[in-house]
Amino acid sequence: MTNIVVVGSLNMDLVIQVPTIPKPGETVLGDNFATFPGGKGANQAVAAARLGASVAMVGQVGADTYGESLINNLSTEGVNIDQIFVDEFSATGVAMISVDASGQNSIVVASGANFTLTNEHIQSAWEKIGDIDILIMPLETPPDTIFESARLANKRDVKIVLNPAPARLLDAELLSLVDVLVPNEHEILQVSEYYDSANTEVEKAARTLIDQGVNAVVTTLGSKGVSIVENSKNEVLLPPFSVDVVDTTAAGDSFVAALAVGLGEGKTLYEASYFANAAGALTVTKLGAQPSLPTRTDVKEFLDHEEEQ
Repeated sequence: MTNIVVVGSLNMDLVIQVPTIPKPGETVLGDNFATFPGGKGANQAVAAARLGASVAMVGQVGADTYGESLINNLSTEGVNIDQIFVDEFSATGVAMISVDASGQNSIVVASGANFTLTNEHIQSAWEKIGDIDILIMPLETPPDTIFESARLANKRDVKIVLNPAPARLLDAELLSLVDVLVPNEHEILQVSEYYDSANTEVEKAARTLIDQGVNAVVTTLGSKGVSIVENSKNEVLLPPFSVDVVDTTAAGDSFVAALAVGLGEGKTLYEASYFANAAGALTVTKLGAQPSLPTRTDVKEFLDHEEEQ
């Protein structure tokens, strides 16, 4: 069994279904409202656990009902919660999510306790966690904690999968520690600063990141599929799976987790990306972040059906 540690965020998602995403200054009457456990880190932890990995979560919540609910939910999903800290002075993170009729979303995050996580928390957690095969990290905790986690993982020869979301410029020293960077088509342009208006090819953006030390870049392209770029190899494109889109929230998180699980099981980067592509496709067929994440059986049945077509 693959041992995965996720260092990342825990948020409560407040989701409103709307006919269209409101423009600046516009008021839109919404439809259904619901709360769902979320946060990119917690989503990735639950996704990896449902896909069969042994998962430990490192993060922080506030001393409030949202925080208690998020921790309980992770525990129910089989995620080790021993290294989730509680900040008595900050609120648990929340995300305000609007989902339109086509399943596309608009998200505003108030990070709260996620951004009071410290290097001391990371060091304490690392001392207590046993075997680790893969570290997964999004960018919803302070930059120092991300670098410290990567540094400690590198010392233990742990494979690092970094999901640069929300996107920001990354230090070359951090990039040099990353085994697989997993952005979406918008994030890769921001992270790589590849803004040539005449040519914004994902492959060229990925190569600028590989030049900075990343081993491989796997970019999710939404309805256009997946791009895989490795050093000294030609770009490989995976076509998308055709599914009915309900809500794209957490599709990227599902993909990242499935990719890590696949790599931990010895799959090639292509094989792991194919597996992750299926997990991400299944995720968009249901509403909500964690409720939409597929199990291992779900993904296997989906792939079996696709391969019969």
